[in-house]
Amino acid sequence: MNIIAVNLVALGVVVLAFSGTFFSTPGQPVNFPGMHLETTASHVISLVVGALMIVSGMASLIVNTKRPA
Repeated sequence: MNIIAVNLVALGVVVLAFSGTFFSTPGQPVNFPGMHLETTASHVISLVVGALMIVSGMASLIVNTKRPA
């Protein structure tokens, strides 16, 4: 569980450091007569998601350390 929490915090810091993260995925191919076009769909991970990742990771770390072993 600690590994997941640390990864959440690290990814949240990366998202905040780069003012949001953009990535693209393959979209629907378009076929015209004699032509084939590939498209991509762009997605954004916003700053709010980055902040939520940091908060949830920190909360998970705090809860994990207070739990008896």
